[in-house]
Amino acid sequence: MTTGPAAPGLQSDAAGSATPGWVVPALRHPVRTLGRRTVDFDRRIAVMAIVNRTPDSFHDRGATFELDRAVAAAVRAAELGADLVDIGGVKFAPGPELPASAEIERVVPVVRQLAGESDVAISVDTFRPEVAAAAVAAGASVVNDTTGLSDPRMASVVADSDATIVITHSVAPPRTELPTPPHYDDVTGAVVAFLRERVDRALAAGIPESRIIVDPGHDLNKNTVHTLELTRRLPEVVALGHPVLAAVSNKDFVGEALGRPRGERLSGSLAVATVSAMLGARIVRMHDVAESVDAMRMVEATLGWREPVEARHNT
Repeated sequence: MTTGPAAPGLQSDAAGSATPGWVVPALRHPVRTLGRRTVDFDRRIAVMAIVNRTPDSFHDRGATFELDRAVAAAVRAAELGADLVDIGGVKFAPGPELPASAEIERVVPVVRQLAGESDVAISVDTFRPEVAAAAVAAGASVVNDTTGLSDPRMASVVADSDATIVITHSVAPPRTELPTPPHYDDVTGAVVAFLRERVDRALAAGIPESRIIVDPGHDLNKNTVHTLELTRRLPEVVALGHPVLAAVSNKDFVGEALGRPRGERLSGSLAVATVSAMLGARIVRMHDVAESVDAMRMVEATLGWREPVEARHNT
């Protein structure tokens, strides 16, 4: 972490030195247009809410699989203060094959209805170019590709639109497990190298830097020790100069670090989201929206980026 002069890829605060204990990224394009919203990542830590229209999601176990429940959850997330809502129709983990047409039938109606009811930025969680194209046409402004442009057509789809791409580190082919447990000589070095190469791929396809976000891929083809180390070394990812998304909510590394089963990981999720923000992440992807919004607004208030709602104590 920076405690004196700004480290490479980081910036100093207005007083000329980095805030002790905090990493402030030097973003080349901090002000982003995401659909109908503008976000200044120099002064905002955005909350991306999660709405899974899947029957087998690891956290909610299909609670928002029905269309009306998915739409209601997305609208409610926006009302609670989410900056983005990420809508997915297929989970990352291995499972039964789902045709692209069926994935489109799951996500596009949610995107379309949410776009009609809210100005929240809408993200689609997909690795399929055809799903991304259909979702963008319906109103999505972010494509969250958890396979990091594994399909080269995805870059072309995003380049031909106004959408932002989230490039995530993972190494297994979509919907499959690694044949052996994941091994990295240097997990953070491998993640940074992967993201740098995939960003170059996006730029070569015509996606401007101002529409690129990176995600180190917490838990994706990584064990708990890998993910905890990657989180500690998040400033190395931040130094790439693109807004970093930390998808940490309720994941197994939280459960294994604390010995908590699914359903009992909220406190740990909020803690690691806050640590990630302290280390330079600018978007946290979370299930529990109200609690996560409060946590990130408190981070902003502590940093002096926003005024208290009221300041009456001892006045």
